[in-house]
Amino acid sequence: MPFLSRVTALAFVVAVPLFISPALAQQDYPSRSVRVIVPFGAGGPADVFARQIAQGLSESLKQPFVVENRPGAGSIIGTDAVAKSPPDGYTLLLMSNTHTTNESLTPNKPFQLMRDFVPVAAINYSDLVMVVHPGVAAKDLKEFIAFAKKEPGKLNYGSSGIATPYHMAGELFKSMSGTDIVHIPHKASGEMRSAVIGGHVQMAFDAVTTMTENVKAGQVRALATSAPQRSSVLPDVPTVAEAGVPGYDATIWLGVMAPVGTPKAIVDKLNAEINKTITKPEVKAAWDKQGAVALTMTPTEFDAYLRKDIEKWAAVVRAANLAK
Repeated sequence: MPFLSRVTALAFVVAVPLFISPALAQQDYPSRSVRVIVPFGAGGPADVFARQIAQGLSESLKQPFVVENRPGAGSIIGTDAVAKSPPDGYTLLLMSNTHTTNESLTPNKPFQLMRDFVPVAAINYSDLVMVVHPGVAAKDLKEFIAFAKKEPGKLNYGSSGIATPYHMAGELFKSMSGTDIVHIPHKASGEMRSAVIGGHVQMAFDAVTTMTENVKAGQVRALATSAPQRSSVLPDVPTVAEAGVPGYDATIWLGVMAPVGTPKAIVDKLNAEINKTITKPEVKAAWDKQGAVALTMTPTEFDAYLRKDIEKWAAVVRAANLAK
């Protein structure tokens, strides 16, 4: 074979794998188990919904999707572990608006969200509910605000850690209501929940998906929910906006990201399968009862959603001077 022909043939052999590798990556993926790292404690919304998504992906893609809880440092420990994982689709991050808040609240962390990760899919969002221990004298939000202003620094509120939606909902409430309430962070949402039920903290914001049953059981008193409209699972509870703090709006949302460099074919395949899972009639029915609403987005749409949320919470962090 002439020299130039051999060179042309060799170039073709090298080029073919490059040309077909995205298709092969999508076709063959996954060929083994996939880790879904949840950088939060067990029992909270991120953990609960991660397991539902993992089960749906395991069934549709015929490989185990295994949830691994790696809580700590306001989600930074588990998230950093994913950032350092190979970008091959076999390690995924279950994330929330904790991550978009941390971009401005903790700028010196070892990763940057939009630099070191690629958006895969949104999952859902749900309202928060502001609850107080039954021993708190305030029967409604206006009474609570009046007492907090009369006794600045005397009341406290719990969260599942710095930068979590529960923490930021509390800081947004303080800023917009002009109150001074002490933040008491906990290691996980379960500890926060136990603290307010047990009276160790007076108030907390928690997801309606996990706190509604405690409200109905009388273990806590619901003063308000956090979205602009009333919650479908707590319709008799007013919103924070209508009960005394106009314009207040805070929710908890969840999504999936992967290490930057993950092949687009794999990202697109995961996006399609996650969207199929969260729009199944049985999933919608179950989430309706819990107060969760599916978020179906393309990776590009989720990217835009993340960037907008980063800007929103950066403004709150600046206004409250919270950055570390």
